[in-house]
Amino acid sequence: MGSVTDVPLEPLPLDRFQAILGDEFAAVAEGAAHARELLDGRTVWHINSTAAGGGVAELLRSLLAYVSGVGVDTRWAVIDGEPDFFELTKRIHNHLHGAPGDGGGLGPAEHALYESALTSEAAELVSRVRPGDVVFLHDPQTAGMVEPVRASGATIVWRCHVGLDLPTKLAHAAWDFLRPYVAEADAWVFSRPDFVWDGLDRERVWIVPPSIDAFSPKNQELAPEAVGAILAQTGLSDAPAAGEARFERSNGSAAVVARRAEVDEDAPVPAAAKLVTQVSRWDRLKDPAGVLSGFAEHVTDEDTHLVLAGPSVAAVADDPEGADVLAEIRSQRLALPPGVRARVHLACLPMDDVDENAAIVNALQRRSDVVVQKSLAEGFGLTVAEAMWKRRAVIASGRGGILDQITDGENGVLLSDPTDLAEFGAALVRLLADPGLRERLGDGARRRVEERFLGTRHLLQYLDLVSGVIGTPSRRRGTPLD
Repeated sequence: MGSVTDVPLEPLPLDRFQAILGDEFAAVAEGAAHARELLDGRTVWHINSTAAGGGVAELLRSLLAYVSGVGVDTRWAVIDGEPDFFELTKRIHNHLHGAPGDGGGLGPAEHALYESALTSEAAELVSRVRPGDVVFLHDPQTAGMVEPVRASGATIVWRCHVGLDLPTKLAHAAWDFLRPYVAEADAWVFSRPDFVWDGLDRERVWIVPPSIDAFSPKNQELAPEAVGAILAQTGLSDAPAAGEARFERSNGSAAVVARRAEVDEDAPVPAAAKLVTQVSRWDRLKDPAGVLSGFAEHVTDEDTHLVLAGPSVAAVADDPEGADVLAEIRSQRLALPPGVRARVHLACLPMDDVDENAAIVNALQRRSDVVVQKSLAEGFGLTVAEAMWKRRAVIASGRGGILDQITDGENGVLLSDPTDLAEFGAALVRLLADPGLRERLGDGARRRVEERFLGTRHLLQYLDLVSGVIGTPSRRRGTPLD
C-alpha cells in the first residue's frame, strides 16, 4: 500500500527581501496581502514524489515556506511508491526529454501499473482535501491523481517541470500516455512556452519559470573561511580549516556541517588548485560521463581539478537509475591514467540534513573557478541560476530553461552541442586561462539572476496563478500563455 507523507514546512518571513528589492518590495507585500485575503479558509496543497534530491523538492521547500509565511494555509506531501512504479515514471521522465531510458514501452500494461500504483495515494489525499482547496500535483508521478482528487471539489493544477525544445517521437509518446490523466486539470503549468504540449487548451496554460531563494543555505553568502572549513570537513579539500564549518539554516538559526561526503578520490582537492565543478543528480541526461571525458581529454593543466557532485543515491527514492549511473562514472574514473585520475573527484553528498547538504553545495560552487551544467536535456537547471548568483563563470548546454538564463558571452558560456566534447573542452580551457573573463561573466550572471530569477518574482507569479485558477485574477495577471 502506498501513502501520502507530510513534509514539515517552517514559515519564512518575506521581510528579508526588503534589503534586496528596495522600493519594489511594496509589490510583494501587496501580493501577499491579496493572497491571504483570497485564500482565507482554503488550503493549498503540493504533492510530488520526493522531499529531497533534485530541483523540484528544493524549489518547493523554499517557495512553500514563504507562501506559508504570507499566512496562506499550505501543505506539502510526497507520495510513496514501489520500485516498479518509479522505474516506469523514470521512463516517462526520460521520454519527455527525448531519451529512451531503459528502453521499455508505454502501453496498456504500463497504464495498468501506473493507475494501480496511485490508487491508494489518491484515496488518501481525497480523504484530506476539502472542497475549495487548491491542489498542485507535480510531474508524471502524480498525473494519475488529477481526476480522483478533482472529484473531491478541489481546484487542480498540474505542474510539469520537464520538457523538450523540439519534441521527438518519444516525447510525443509520453505526452500521449499522460494526457488522459491530466486532461481534467483546471490549469497546467510549464517552465517555458516551448515545453507546452500539443492538444492542451491554451487558455488554461500558465508559464512560471523556477527561481532561487537568495537566503537559503545553498545561496546565502559564505565567508571564505566558512567555505574552506565546510569543504575540509566533507573531505573535498586538503586545506587546513581556518574557521568553523558554519552556515545559517533557512529559519535563521546557526548550524555546523558535521558529516563527510562519500568521495572517490586519490587525495582531496589541493588548496591552490583551480576547480571545475558540476553538481547534479546522478542522471545520464546530466551527462556526468561527458563532463568527465571532456575534462580528461582537454584540460591538461596539472593544477586544475574536477569535482562531479551529486546526492547520496540511497536518499533519492524516485530515481532508480542513480546508483547505476554512479557506478558507471566510478568505473570511468578508475580507467583514467593515474595522473588524470588524481585530478578527478566524485562526491556523493550526505542528504540526512537537507540544509547541511545545501551548505556543502554552496561552499563547493563558491570554491569553483568554473561551474558546469552540461545537460543533454534540461527542464530549467536550478544549479545554473545558483552558480550565477554566486558570480561564478558557468558553462552550460544551450538546452531548455538554460537558454532563458544565460546569454552566451554576456553572463556565461552556452554550448551549441552538449555532445561535442571538443567544444566543451575548448570553453573550459579558455575560461580557466582568463580570470578577467571569468570575473566579467560572473558579474553579468549575478545581475541576470537579480533581474529575473529571485524567489519574489516566482512568489508573485505563483500567487497570481492561484488567484486566476479560482476565478479572481489579480492586477498582476500576465503569466498565462498568450
